[in-house]
Formats: sequence, C-alpha cells, structure tokens
Amino acid sequence: MQIRLNKFLAQAGIASRREADRFISEGRVKVNGKIVRTLGVKIEEETDTVEVDGRRVESKLQPIYLMLNKPPGYLVTSKDPFQRPTIMSLLPPLKKRVFPVGRLDYDSSGLLLLTNDGELANRLMHPRYNVKKVYLVKVLGLPDGLKIMKLQKGIYLDGKKTAPAKIMKLSSMANKTLFRVEIHEGRKREIKQLFKAIGHKVVGLERIKFANLSLGFLKKGQWRFLMNKEIASLKKQVGLE
Repeated sequence: MQIRLNKFLAQAGIASRREADRFISEGRVKVNGKIVRTLGVKIEEETDTVEVDGRRVESKLQPIYLMLNKPPGYLVTSKDPFQRPTIMSLLPPLKKRVFPVGRLDYDSSGLLLLTNDGELANRLMHPRYNVKKVYLVKVLGLPDGLKIMKLQKGIYLDGKKTAPAKIMKLSSMANKTLFRVEIHEGRKREIKQLFKAIGHKVVGLERIKFANLSLGFLKKGQWRFLMNKEIASLKKQVGLE
C-alpha cells in the first residue's frame, strides 16, 4: 500500500508530519538506500526500506498513549545539557520512544499527553481542530472585569489576534487572583502572554484538562496509560476514527 513518506514517519513515531518534512528537506531520510528530498513523495509501506539518520524505521509501531501529571521544576524534553530534571525521569521504562503533545513550561504543572502516534499528536496540536485546553491560572493583582473582557474577546500578540478565551474568576486573596482559563490555540506561553498584556504576571499555572482528558486523581509526578475509550475519543475529535 502506498503512503506519503511524511505520514509513514509520523505513524512510526519518528516525528510529526511537519517535522518529517523538515527531515526530508534536510536530506536525513533515505528510501531504499537513496536520499529523498522531495516533499509529498509516496512509498510502498510493505516493501520499501526507510532510514532516518542512518537508522531503519519500522512501520506500524505499537502505539503508546500515556498521561503525566507534570510537577513544576521539570523540563519537557528528553535531556538537558545543564543537567536539570526532565519529565523522562518520571516515566516508566518504555521499549519505544514517546514525545509530548504540546509543552508545559519548566515552572508550570499539570496534564501532559505523551505518545508515539505522530499523526494523532500532529492533529491534536493543529489549531484547525480546536482542541480544548483548561488551566488553573494564578496571577499577581486583581484584574478588573474590563481587562478580563479584553482577553475573552481576543487581543493582539505579536501582530496576530488571539482566539477568544473562556475565563472564570475562582477566588482572590493576598493580592493574587485565581482563574479558570480555557483556550483552543497552542501559541508559545500564550496564557502568560495574555495576562502580561493586561499588566498581570502569572505566578502559577496548572493544566487540568486537555481535549477529553482530565487529571482526575492523578497526583503530581504520577503517570498512567490511557484507556481505550479515551484514545478512541481523542481520535474521533480530530477525525481519526
């Protein structure tokens, strides 16, 4: 069966389709021993031999889906040159490499999905599918209603307007305010940038929901594999039924 080379690499857990295209453009991918640089090229999944950086890629890797409740003070990466702790130290030994779907900052915490299903990961991160992300956000100060209304309608960050956000005030005390924030975009440090734009620094951020997934009783630093119904629901949401 023919399949696009970037999709093959994504399904094998090597990278997202976009990253796979970059690998191809950089000449890092070989098909049957020859470097391929043409984007959109198709291969015979059952018979062609594919290599990335000299290592053969096996097709149809058994997919892995797990959820981690990331604590603050961990980097969302496989290794750090400065020897800071990474989320990989919190995960079980796995036979296959998994990668995070999206990011959480070093000082942020909460729900992080990891998988080797590149196609699902790519769609979950793509703004076209409007995947919901819900956070508990603590900020310095007491933002008034007009400021929050601006964020709810969308503001301009780096010359591009943000999608409307759902923001609910939960509590306030000692010059700090706690909000529940729901967004559907995946811009880098979006929530911190939103509140910075209205003059309030984020001092605590925890993701409590991602798509159909919730932390539930999963404690900080703990992980679990997703249930089949959770995986099916994720795929359905992004058109991979």
